[in-house]
Amino acid sequence: MSYENIIGLEVHAQLLTKSKMYCSCSADYASAPPNTHVCPVCLGMPGVLPTINKRAVEFVMMTAMALNCPVAEYAKFDRKNYCYPDLMKGYQISEYDAPIGLKGWLEIEADGKKKKIGITRVHLEEDVAKLTHVTSPEGETYSLVDVNRAGMPLMEIVSEPDISTPEEARQYLMKLRSILVYLGVSTGNMEEGSFRCDANISIRQIGTKEFGPKVEVKNMNSFKAVARALEFEAERQRKELESGGRIVQETRGWVDDQGITVSQRSKEYAHDYRYFPEPDLPPMKISREWVEQIKAGLVELPDEKKNRFMEQYGLSDYDASLLTESQATAQYFERCVELVGDGAAPEKQKKNAKAACNWILGDFSKLLNASNASIDVSKCTPQHLSGMLKLLDSGAITGPIAKTIFEEMYNSGTMPDIIIKEKGLSQISDTGEIENIVRQVMESNAQAVADYRAGKQQSLTFLIGQLMKATKGKANPDIARKILIENLGGK
Repeated sequence: MSYENIIGLEVHAQLLTKSKMYCSCSADYASAPPNTHVCPVCLGMPGVLPTINKRAVEFVMMTAMALNCPVAEYAKFDRKNYCYPDLMKGYQISEYDAPIGLKGWLEIEADGKKKKIGITRVHLEEDVAKLTHVTSPEGETYSLVDVNRAGMPLMEIVSEPDISTPEEARQYLMKLRSILVYLGVSTGNMEEGSFRCDANISIRQIGTKEFGPKVEVKNMNSFKAVARALEFEAERQRKELESGGRIVQETRGWVDDQGITVSQRSKEYAHDYRYFPEPDLPPMKISREWVEQIKAGLVELPDEKKNRFMEQYGLSDYDASLLTESQATAQYFERCVELVGDGAAPEKQKKNAKAACNWILGDFSKLLNASNASIDVSKCTPQHLSGMLKLLDSGAITGPIAKTIFEEMYNSGTMPDIIIKEKGLSQISDTGEIENIVRQVMESNAQAVADYRAGKQQSLTFLIGQLMKATKGKANPDIARKILIENLGGK
């Protein structure tokens, strides 16, 4: 029997505001001692009154627009009642039946196909406190509560159950995170918990329309973990049905080191939360003038930037996609092209762009990954890379020498012209000097010379390699090749 996956994702993103959602406590709590960014409001004390963080509302409006959701003219907050030790008031102030954004979509590309994933809603709520579970030396277990995170503005983005594979889920999350970072509304850091995902998955027999019981999977802190958890859960549900069992609607937790999900609790329904309107906050009327003002300030988003890179710089879909995955990388690339070109004709600009792209996605990317660093804080700035590309284009240095210079720039932050001067890396173009080196290489490799003269063309490649080795990569490759062939008696 064949089954298909029905997957929907719920993403929570902490917003980059200066203060919390409903009070004036600082949102910069990450490195602060426990329970130091608190006040009577976020502590849930009786009789206190919340206020709405306007900037958080604007961030949700921006996100809704970026996800093709119409921004509502009317939105309101509700109390979502449940009792967990990390919820200070015993309820969470959230949006329920009147959120800021409804019915949008996000286009992804997975398994070689493009697909639109529906966005059910984009709404605003508050984060909860953080629990730390401790075991004492005597074996006693207890939990500590840090209220610093409680009341942080939290945006929830709920997808339609349009996702069919774990890879589609991974691509959706990567695309969504990229959009939030581009907008500047969230850091999108999964490991720190500022970008969190709960996945809902059910399976059904192919050809049927009725949904199966939904299982929610939690505790995933990377895109890879989400994909692995969904793969495991889909297979678990298949085996359960094929063995004659039934799927129970529940919440399960992902255990990353074991690669399994485990049951945590039965899944709540909306009525279990006993929603009712928040009496201490007025409904919000969102004017069209406000919407237009926010829309006018939106930045160029990843898909728009990718398409422009392809058209303006002649880049391939693949290269443009990689460059625009990160806003920092895209900005670095454009600044570098600007510095190299500086008024260049369109075709020359495209050539410069391709050269910059190759270095950024090649040698630069390898070094960044090896040192777990980010391009926007690298010692090798766009001024460094563009300076090296100019020297390479002018013939002042060779490709092999450029690699040596680039690594030195990356490690020390020294400008390329200074590295060339200090290390004597200028290209050798003097024909007399190259002629002498060619003769030495031929004398040292008499058999290869004889092989070439006997018709073995591959020996020429070997001899050129020996020539470049002898000059430590500094010989002008075109001049060196020409002189070598002339001395070999070739054409």
